[in-house]
Amino acid sequence: MEGSIVGVPKLGPVIAIDGPAGTGKSTATRRLADRLGFIHVDTGALYRAVAYLVLEQLKDSSMGDERSLAIQLASSVHLEFRRNPDKNPANRIFANGEDLTDHIRTPEVTMTSSRVSSIPEVRAALVGLQRRLGCHGRSILEGRDIGTVIFPDADVKFFLNASVDERAKRRLIELEAVGSDAPSFEEVKAQIMERDRVDSTRAVAPLKKAQDAIELDTSQMTLDQVVDTMEKWVMERLS
Repeated sequence: MEGSIVGVPKLGPVIAIDGPAGTGKSTATRRLADRLGFIHVDTGALYRAVAYLVLEQLKDSSMGDERSLAIQLASSVHLEFRRNPDKNPANRIFANGEDLTDHIRTPEVTMTSSRVSSIPEVRAALVGLQRRLGCHGRSILEGRDIGTVIFPDADVKFFLNASVDERAKRRLIELEAVGSDAPSFEEVKAQIMERDRVDSTRAVAPLKKAQDAIELDTSQMTLDQVVDTMEKWVMERLS
């Protein structure tokens, strides 16, 4: 289990979970982390937090453009995760001490996050943070390039996938759950397809499956089945 990632000591096992939006990565990761007692590092939430802050500052047109703001914020903002069992989700993302968790799942933040995450300077700033958080060991990181870029030597790697229609259905449920004004099914589907295109064709760390990742198609699986399957693989690999 011991090792290092770019000079940062890896103090215990690391699990990497990748895949496109709407495959159930975040929920499955949270449940798996709870079962195993691992730290959950939600890398997507880090980029979403930066995207949200960019959008907030862009409300004042004198603050600058999206790209320059994203680079500035990614380099200067203090991001951290805290657990609050009294809230849902319990894993909360904070920026400079402010809880942004309930503000980062809107369609606008989602699309801005996809653009922001393709900026090399933003990725460079957040990659270091992700590695430092994960190298504490007994950690699970989920995103789009964890097993290929952030932790290529993760002890267990998963790649979750699902049909576009199923992912659109799940995304609508998420939006309705947080009280957002939900767009139509076709609009959500179009957004997901566009994000897939952007994420898989970007020049920096594109979305792709690591060669040694365990791929799960979750289209016809319940959440419990997904987590049960992942837990079985983890216990087998780490034993």
